[in-house]
Amino acid sequence: MAAEETRKNTEASAEQSTEPQPLQPLQILYCAVCTFPPEYCEFGTSLTRCKEWLQAEHPDLYDRYYSDEALQAKIGTLSLEAQSKLEKEVAKAEAKAEAKAGAARKKQMESRVTIKRIERNKRKHVTSVQGLEAFGVDLKKAAKFFGKRFATGASVTKNVQGFDEIVIQGDVSDDIMVLISEGEDLLEDVPEDNVELVEEKKKKGGD
Repeated sequence: MAAEETRKNTEASAEQSTEPQPLQPLQILYCAVCTFPPEYCEFGTSLTRCKEWLQAEHPDLYDRYYSDEALQAKIGTLSLEAQSKLEKEVAKAEAKAEAKAGAARKKQMESRVTIKRIERNKRKHVTSVQGLEAFGVDLKKAAKFFGKRFATGASVTKNVQGFDEIVIQGDVSDDIMVLISEGEDLLEDVPEDNVELVEEKKKKGGD
């Protein structure tokens, strides 16, 4: 009986050892500048900044990809003319990308966020917020954030000019100004200096 038990245990162990083991997820490093894996940064348009980040954060990987030995191995088979042409193309692409990014930053800093306190019937108010999308804010997420934060209704609608805006039930204009000045949650990239507070009173004799 003991021998039979030993044989069964051996067979059971053999069956378990042949079962496929679950694969462990790969840990992949992504560049904080271009979001590519470091070995693919050269195919982006911000290689210089990518290299600066990699050298500061992961010097071992920097040496692997961009040390003199690594570069020589990579371009050693190219002619001097081809090397020069490649360097000029990379520099041109980076300059173009930087110029585009600079123009986008300039346009963003010239953008305005308008927080409007609008008077309704019987001294009731709503608050509209326009222009957040210029600073990378998702308006639907912002409406949900405001609605939850102030325990009230909030939705994205189009105003009379045809622009998207967030309309929040109640007078919360000052509260939103505070959230922006404190860089709260998804409002952290909205500059306080670019925010304008406006009050719109209900016209007499109107509805």
